[in-house]
Amino acid sequence: MPLQIYKRGRFYWVKGWVEYNGRRIAGPYRRSTKASTEAGARDWVALETEMQIRRHVVGDEISKTFSDAIMLYNASEEDAERLIPIVKAIGAMPLTAITGALLKGFGPDWKPMASTDTWWREIIVPASAVINNAHQLLGTPLIRVKPYDKFERISQDKLRDKPSRVERTPADKEWIEAFCSAADPYNAALVRFMFETAARIDQAVSLEPHDLRPAENKVRVKAQKGHPESWITVSPEMMDELQALPPKRPKNRKTGKFMKPRVFGYGSSTGYNTRWKTICKRAGIQYLSAHQAGRHGFFTELVVRQGVDPVTAAKAGRWSDPNLPMRIYAHAETDEADVRARFRTNHVQEDPVQSPKQQKSNKE
Repeated sequence: MPLQIYKRGRFYWVKGWVEYNGRRIAGPYRRSTKASTEAGARDWVALETEMQIRRHVVGDEISKTFSDAIMLYNASEEDAERLIPIVKAIGAMPLTAITGALLKGFGPDWKPMASTDTWWREIIVPASAVINNAHQLLGTPLIRVKPYDKFERISQDKLRDKPSRVERTPADKEWIEAFCSAADPYNAALVRFMFETAARIDQAVSLEPHDLRPAENKVRVKAQKGHPESWITVSPEMMDELQALPPKRPKNRKTGKFMKPRVFGYGSSTGYNTRWKTICKRAGIQYLSAHQAGRHGFFTELVVRQGVDPVTAAKAGRWSDPNLPMRIYAHAETDEADVRARFRTNHVQEDPVQSPKQQKSNKE
């Protein structure tokens, strides 16, 4: 018999089979729909019947929906939050029906005043990750989405009257010294550590006392961005500064409990922001984020200001490909007017006509 609804306690249950053209294709069923109303139970029956018929007609892998793929994906807390509206929109849609154009169309509807970079990061990337994870596990279709081109980015920036890719200002030694002169010992050591090692803010604030090897001037930084945990060398002065800091136990803002002792005393990668803004205001300098003070400042200082070759600088900063920091973290500091002036400068040239005395001097 086809699926029939009956009430059992507070919820409606179903029993029977899913039939297609008079043939049983799935069952037998005797299970709860978890619906407390008959209408909800009928919706469950309709969805289950549709799924089983689709599976029967086109096959199991092809019939997988985005919701099915979500169940296979191990999402981070951040990705899970971003996936919620995507599941609501296309959860019941078969993976075969999801296209790049469909995903790219959500950006203007959901976040009309966001940049194309935000659309890509918060919609395209997590949705594609779910679909391609299912492809690896089940052989369902792979998806490749064409990135937003520069014309789309410029058009969206014009619409929202705001540039999306602002040139970052890297820290230099003068900025670091001015910051440290107005900072407490913990934040002074933090900014120096990131400027010297190119450590990310999360790697820096996660340091615990056992991550230091004073005898070897080594510091252990945790794995991040696809790079494994590693021990990096710091200057003796930097190690002395780190050792002089009594470890602090920050409080977890979500649980209210104290965490393990940390070198710089921060419990999260965002806890420094307000304090740094106050320090910069007191020092009379421009506010720079930890990323600008650290990785941007590190690479620009070595390559642009000190002339260290990019391969060596990239290795010291733990970039696997020197082309990446050259494209993103190296900032030109030559004034444009000086560059243009070079085309108007009369270079001193040797006089091709020499006097007999000069010719004799050259022979000698």
